[in-house]
Amino acid sequence: MSSTTRRTLTVVLVLLALAAAVALGWRGYSARQAAKQAQIAPTKDPVIELGAIDLATAQVRELTSGLPITGSLKAVNTAVVKARVPGELQGLTVREGDTVQAGQVIARVEATEYAERLRQAQQQADAARAQVDIAQRQYDNNAALVNQGFISRTALDNSLASLNTARANLRAAQHGAEVVRKSLSDTVLRAPIAGQISQRLAQPGERVAPEARIVEIVDLSRLELEVALSPADAGAVRVGQPASLTIEGVPQPVNASVARINPSAQAGSRSVLVYLSVATQPGLRQGLFAQGQLATETQRALAVPLNAVRTDKPLPYIQVVDNGRIAHRTVQMGARGEVDGETWVAVQGVTDGARVLRGAAGVLREGTQVKLASPAAPASAAQNGARP
Repeated sequence: MSSTTRRTLTVVLVLLALAAAVALGWRGYSARQAAKQAQIAPTKDPVIELGAIDLATAQVRELTSGLPITGSLKAVNTAVVKARVPGELQGLTVREGDTVQAGQVIARVEATEYAERLRQAQQQADAARAQVDIAQRQYDNNAALVNQGFISRTALDNSLASLNTARANLRAAQHGAEVVRKSLSDTVLRAPIAGQISQRLAQPGERVAPEARIVEIVDLSRLELEVALSPADAGAVRVGQPASLTIEGVPQPVNASVARINPSAQAGSRSVLVYLSVATQPGLRQGLFAQGQLATETQRALAVPLNAVRTDKPLPYIQVVDNGRIAHRTVQMGARGEVDGETWVAVQGVTDGARVLRGAAGVLREGTQVKLASPAAPASAAQNGARP
């Protein structure tokens, strides 16, 4: 190797050594500066804002537990107007939705034939009455002759028998006239109850047979819900127990109460039918689907919303706000019940009045600092996205 090459290599090595020394010095300087900054401005924990919707208060509540129920609404009073005599249907003008009163004429069956039959029966009765008058005069005459000794007693007995026969024929004719008069009266179809027409099952001019269905009437002033319960559930049901129902098409819950309990179980299913009287409310109709809860037991206990209880640890716990920070409290759960349409659960391990996080707030690490958002600008922990 020449001397020139050796000198060049020596210069390169010296430059590399200087560059390494400069790099090490700069790294140390940066570390010292970072340490100073850490001492001057220590790291702060984030503060989570909680809105009113994120919190609930543990308090003593009346927990109403019960049975889930479903069914369809039925009118307590319904009636089907049927034809009682055969004939041509006339005068049927009511349609579905029309209101009728009790005793109102709904339709008629053509009555000419029945009027003629009644006239014939009345004439037969008049003829029988005339025969009674003749027999009566004959009997009276024979009785006078017997007293004078002009005829025998046997002749008087024969005239009495003729009188009794005439009287029997008169009664039969009168009864026959009443039967025909009843048939004539049955040609007029009247509403047995007040209500609304729910079905029209025949048309004017149609020839109807006896027992043919003409219209159906429902009385919406009294509605009930028929519920089928298992024998085990039915054992806890009593007349008068309240219930809250959600009915399709009705925005507000509807109150109901147990009115009757069927004494017999249904064949096959062995279910027991329970009938609930439903409070009158605009918009209710027969056949609407209803579901809700029948209250079977009510108790007072310290409770929190069920969604506030977390189960992602071996033991259930709730998150409480304690001195502005999150704390986890292990709890023991008890009875559950409905409070204002929300499920609450009785708990032990938390004090009355404690502020607890609802399930929508998510899980926060113990010790996380929190504050309540102002009402003008509420914020939830879920919106902030802060998590451990």
